[in-house]
Amino acid sequence: MVCFCNKQIDIILLNFMSEKDYGAEQIKVLEGLSAVRKRPAMYIGGTGKKGLHHLVWEVLDNSIDEALAGYCTKIIVSVNIDGSVTVIDNGRGIPVDIHSVYKIPAVELVMTKLHAGGKFDNDTYKVSGGLHGVGVSVVNALAKWVEIEIKRDGKIHHQKYAVGEKVTDLKVIGDTDTTGTKLTFFPDAEIFDEIIFDKDVLIPRIKELAYLNKGLILEFEDKRDETKKTFCFDGGIESLVTDLNKTRHTLHDNPIYFETKDTDTNVEMEIALQYTDGYTESIISFVNNINTIEGGTHISGFKAALTKVTNSYIKKNKLLKDNVDLTGSDMREGLTGVVSLKIPEPQFEGQTKTKLGNADVKGIVESAVSAKLSEFYEENPTVIKVIVSKITSAAVARIAAQKARELVRRKSALESTTLPGKLADCSEKDASKCELFIVEGDSAGGSAKQGRVRDIQAILPIRGKILNVEKAAISKMIQSEEIRALITAIGSGISEQYNMEKARYHKVIIMTDADVDGAHISTLLMTFFFRYMPELVENGHLYLAMPPLYKIQKGKTAHYVYSDEEKAAKLLEVGEHGVSIQRYKGLGEMDPKQLWDTTMNPETRTLKQITIEDAIEADQTFSMLMGDLVEPRRKFIEENAKDVANLDI
Repeated sequence: MVCFCNKQIDIILLNFMSEKDYGAEQIKVLEGLSAVRKRPAMYIGGTGKKGLHHLVWEVLDNSIDEALAGYCTKIIVSVNIDGSVTVIDNGRGIPVDIHSVYKIPAVELVMTKLHAGGKFDNDTYKVSGGLHGVGVSVVNALAKWVEIEIKRDGKIHHQKYAVGEKVTDLKVIGDTDTTGTKLTFFPDAEIFDEIIFDKDVLIPRIKELAYLNKGLILEFEDKRDETKKTFCFDGGIESLVTDLNKTRHTLHDNPIYFETKDTDTNVEMEIALQYTDGYTESIISFVNNINTIEGGTHISGFKAALTKVTNSYIKKNKLLKDNVDLTGSDMREGLTGVVSLKIPEPQFEGQTKTKLGNADVKGIVESAVSAKLSEFYEENPTVIKVIVSKITSAAVARIAAQKARELVRRKSALESTTLPGKLADCSEKDASKCELFIVEGDSAGGSAKQGRVRDIQAILPIRGKILNVEKAAISKMIQSEEIRALITAIGSGISEQYNMEKARYHKVIIMTDADVDGAHISTLLMTFFFRYMPELVENGHLYLAMPPLYKIQKGKTAHYVYSDEEKAAKLLEVGEHGVSIQRYKGLGEMDPKQLWDTTMNPETRTLKQITIEDAIEADQTFSMLMGDLVEPRRKFIEENAKDVANLDI
């Protein structure tokens, strides 16, 4: 570990209230619980899969807040056989004494009043991740039933609720010499589209929280299939950077790591970074355990400090022989970093409310990072020499690519004269109405051009497999004809020059064959977008078209199905006598009408929206699948091959 924190000054010391001071009077109420069941999307973002899992995050946030306050060391999340979820922590336990104003037990107040809780009392929780959410009362309102058990003051307290209402009074059911809260809930089927908790959604977030709260034990158990996972990282985000770089060649053995606290504002920060020989930067940021995928003032401060300190050190020590001006992007090429802040009152903004807006945080972070990096640079000249060599190479490559980059940067989103010749553009100029289909092969591209709606659908055919940008410098990437065509057609620019307002299409749809080669091309394209146009993905503008595998014809009626399972079900439905089955080997086999009916018609098509649910897992997956190291990729394929269906070789 490369660490230069002053143990007497900089180690994060939390000055929270003692257990005896955390009682009913610290529970503050901002407003009553109303309209949650009528308008659930306002509180949890929707009633689909994302909203369903948000319920777990709200309960888990409460336990994490106890850990942040220094009172909880272990949290267990379980999906039970009946489909309910249980969260157990060994914190102080929700207060159970009678509130002086509301004349009910404090826990009942927390469960039945929106925005009621200790985190609104600044002396109880200095930092709270749960403030980003809406509280356990919303979970109660949207659950068929909730059962809560509290260990506190030597007693075990128990209470039940149903659809937000108290079913039983709070009562003592036993004695205990420990403390903590156990909450079990089952979502209401009248609210949610489907009640199936997905361990592949739960596990990454639980693991992420373990990284962000070093030393905290987080256990997950799925009793439906006996899956058990335990996460605890004594290295915190330093361990996270190490894991992110498992599939990359690193330039120095251990991450640069430090933690510090601004005593005037109580802003705490933890930063870890490590350089690799890669060509893209990978900086993941968090505020109060919330993944700030859109960045914000803390990232602006971090980047400014990194650029300023590195430039200063290079000039002072005359490490740059050629007369080359270094930029911030040069400093961050190949950099893997995690920036985690704890802020008393975060202000979130942006399209997905995951961008930090606190203006003062930029200066706080910039000042702290500048001091720490300057100290590290002076004490570790060998490491810095390697990093400077990487930065210099990045600068030389950038300058070589600059002219090529200018060729693909359009002056105006409306100038069609600079568009690639093979693009069949649409006539509509309102980008929010326009779709770009990136189509594998000239044959399929020709059919798509004939079958499309010309006013809103544009077609860009690509030949074969595009360059793997995970293993190529930007100078080489810009020389790729297919990638230049992509960048020019979309019009938004790439990397730091990306500007969504200049994008010519708000739906970019990858349309490839339903086979292994098609999947490979799709992955190459997604890698490009994830690395160079991440905002396009984050804002929900990237899609995968889903062409059918089979056409089942009976009489004059045609049915298109997308898997062997669907084919079997459809044959049972229509009967197998007098049926013809056509297996599509590629998009090029379809005539324009078939391609329109099955894959392009907004009324009948199936699209998969590409989203980044978990930035950490996405980063690791793209690096592992598309990077240089063979062994991690081989291991991944061996472990997941059994899950692949309909492999078409």
